[in-house]
This record gives sequence, structure tokens and C-alpha cells, in this order.
Amino acid sequence: SEAAERLEENGHPNKRLKRDADEEDAEERNKKSPKRKIVLLMAYSGKGYHGMQRNVGSSQFKTIEDDLVSALVQSGCIPENHGEDMKKMSFQRCARTDKGVSAAGQIVSLKVRLIDDILEKINNHLPSHIRILGLKRVTGGFNSKNKCDARTYSYMLPTFAFAHKDHDVQEGVYRLDRETLEKVNKLLACYKGTHNFHNFTSQKGPRDPSAKRYIMEMYCGEPFVREDIEFAVIKVKGQSFMMHQIRKMIGLVIAIVKGYAAESIIELSWGEEKVDVPKAPGLGLVLERVHFEKYNRRFGNDGLHEPLEWTEEEEKIAVFKEQYIYPTIINTEKEEKSMVNWLNTLSIHDFNSSVVGMQANNKNSK
Repeated sequence: SEAAERLEENGHPNKRLKRDADEEDAEERNKKSPKRKIVLLMAYSGKGYHGMQRNVGSSQFKTIEDDLVSALVQSGCIPENHGEDMKKMSFQRCARTDKGVSAAGQIVSLKVRLIDDILEKINNHLPSHIRILGLKRVTGGFNSKNKCDARTYSYMLPTFAFAHKDHDVQEGVYRLDRETLEKVNKLLACYKGTHNFHNFTSQKGPRDPSAKRYIMEMYCGEPFVREDIEFAVIKVKGQSFMMHQIRKMIGLVIAIVKGYAAESIIELSWGEEKVDVPKAPGLGLVLERVHFEKYNRRFGNDGLHEPLEWTEEEEKIAVFKEQYIYPTIINTEKEEKSMVNWLNTLSIHDFNSSVVGMQANNKNSK
């Protein structure tokens, strides 16, 4: 009788029952590919995005994670409801990159179904300026933000940013001389060690313990010419960074090299007084790589997990930077002149007195 029920009068199986069976098969397949904790190596050009971190329920500001989560759902790695509530897939990004900031080595950790050809399927649902370049299995309790020991950022800028304010500079003609590069590196080296960076971010007071940050290295590399403009890349490695911190660290060095501020202002900025620190444009900032040295020592060679190093992906990272990150920085600089326009605002800053002093002066003048 059951068989009779399953057959329609013409002898064919009932279509609805067939559809139900297909759905059951899909569910069975999903059960057979259990969720596993993994990390994804991501590269993206941040232009046109309001940073990395997703604001669920706010579609007004598009973020990198919006596109990523959509691709994870469409490729079948995560169920749709996990996209709406990211805690369900234990999602964590290693670094929150700000609006317009790019990444060559961002890491996110999450639980996914390990489907066949997973990277290819995710990338098929992503725009070409966002790529997943690698995947590794990690321990069940792994959290990419908490387990990260350090982060390395780079900042690509046109070298005319270092030309002295009293010199009339032709942007395409300017070339950085050895003496100025040495001065830049001497100033960048001042940031090494632990300092109170409350003046290099917003909403942190001088006595807030979280304003203390440890910088491992910071230097400017050799200049190079692209599209007739000379550029240089500043690298900085630190345990962690606050919002706008790197852009302000670079902004202050530019202000000193250009002759707007005295060298002593760096030391002054670590004190309790409020110092007016200019913030360089976000365009040139790139999250280069994130470091998991402690995790690698503990789990990297335990026979079950791989160390979180991406030697095999280095070439893919380099190709992505050449295709999507550097051209975006160079072309945007040429078209929108973000550095030129920002340099014109440096004269507005008062580097010689603290905010308290400026307020007192204002009262006196009134």
C-alpha cells in the first residue's frame, strides 16, 4: 500500500516526494561533512569599503565581511542562519582594518563544512579584489584575534610627503635623498618599545592602561618609481594597534620632517598632555601579515595541526598586491591627490602648544 501511495496513477513517483528526498539527501551530505575550525588567509583591496568588520543589520556601509559571509553562505560552507548570527560559526577576524585600508595577509577563524574544492567555491562568489588565498585546520578553541602575537602593517606613500615645507616641490620630479631617508628612519625608530599612545587614537585618556602599546620595529624602505611618482613603503610590526594609531604615528613623522614640528614632540606625545597629532590618509595602509608564534610553537608540530605560516602562498600574495593593492593606491593618489590635499592641512595644526595651552591662549586673547 505504501508503494501504491508513492506512485501516481501514471506510474511515476510523486514529484513532491522526490523533492523531499533530494532535500534529505542534501542534509545527509551536510551531516557527513561536519563543521571544522579553520583559518582563512585573505587578501583584499579596501577601497570603497567601510573597513573589515561587519555591522549586522546595517546595509548602509558595505564592509569586506559582508562580501565574505555572503560567499560562505552561497558556496555551502555555512548555513544561511550562521550568516545572520556570526557567533554561530565562531567567527573572528585577526585585525579590524579601517575604512579604505587593504590587506595582503588578513586571517579569519571560523567553523565551516569542509566541502570539496572549498577555496575555489568561496572565491567564485567573491569579487576579484577579495581573494581567499589559503586555508588551514586549527584547534577547536582557536581564536584568530586572541592567539595573534603581532601584526605587521605597511604604509605606501609618495616620497614628496617628506619634502621640506619651504621647498617648492614638483610631485612627479621629487626624489628622496639619502639624508632625508636617514632622518625619517631615525624618527620612526623612536617608536620602538612600549609607549603610551593615547595621543595617537581617539577616546583614550592618558591613564588608560590599554593605550600602552609595544612596537617591535618600524622603518622606511628604499624608494621606487611607479607611474612617474616616487613611492616608499614604511613597515611597522607591533603586538596590536589602536584605531588610527599607525596613520597618526606616520603623520607626526611627516610633520617633523617637513619642518612643521620639533623632534621633541614625539616624546611629548607619550606624556599626559593632549598633543595635536595629525592623521595621515588611510589610502596607503595595508595589513601585511599576522603572527602566531606562540601557537606555532605549541601546536604547529603536534602531528595534527600545521603551523600558521604561509610560505607556499607568498607568491599568490605578491601577485595579488601587484594586481589589486598597489595599482589602487597609485591610481587613487594620482586621481584624488589624497596625500597632496592632506599635506596642505598640516599648517593648520598647532604643534608648539598642548590643547590646554591653546585653550588658555584663546581665553587670554578674548
